[in-house]
Amino acid sequence: MAAALGALTLRATRAGLHGRLTSGVEGVDATTYPVLSGLDRVGPATATRLAEAIGMDRTVTTRYATRLQEAGLIARGPDPSDARATRLALTADGERTVRELRGAMESFLAEEMATWPPGEAGTFALRLEKLTEALASPDAGRTT
Repeated sequence: MAAALGALTLRATRAGLHGRLTSGVEGVDATTYPVLSGLDRVGPATATRLAEAIGMDRTVTTRYATRLQEAGLIARGPDPSDARATRLALTADGERTVRELRGAMESFLAEEMATWPPGEAGTFALRLEKLTEALASPDAGRTT
């Protein structure tokens, strides 16, 4: 099980999935998808805040955000809480693209799990949600 979890969390595994999802999508590829998707999750944010949320270096996040801006998927504007900072936000096209990519992800997962025995996919989804919550908890791994 540890090997499977390790493979699931590998950057290469995520990049492969992101590459499959973004194939043929204008302005988005495996490298820029985490920035686009992350911005949808956290909402308008500075590159520093977004980088922290998606686990990417700020300079890389900024570079990928520039590519997404050039594609019309992200807009830059002043950060109302800090005049020195720039805030990134999805454009309407960016929001539409995220919806389409998430729909493609759901379809891909549904196709993969369609071959599983009845009930197994539902059980897996529930257990995965619990595992994700436990891993995200600041108390994860602690015993009392």
